[in-house]
Amino acid sequence: MTSDLTSHSARSVGQENWVVSYLPGRTLTCAQAVAALQVAEVVPTLLDTVGELADEVGLTALEAVGMAVRQSPWDDQTRRHPRRLRADRCQAEVA
Repeated sequence: MTSDLTSHSARSVGQENWVVSYLPGRTLTCAQAVAALQVAEVVPTLLDTVGELADEVGLTALEAVGMAVRQSPWDDQTRRHPRRLRADRCQAEVA
């Protein structure tokens, strides 16, 4: 299996098993191999987007992702009433 969006690929190793170029040592089903290639397709775009935002706070894309998934969020009232983050809130709070 190949993709037009990534250089990663998947190869059949027989008995309905597949291996994916960036997952050495793992044997996958066909559906899992397709999913793995889809991940490889979206990661570059995701990292570009995250990288631009991470630059704003002085982090690399991988640092920002790692910290966002590993650090525990604050446990306060804002979690009970989630709202979409809006940049204009910064203007209102500064004023």
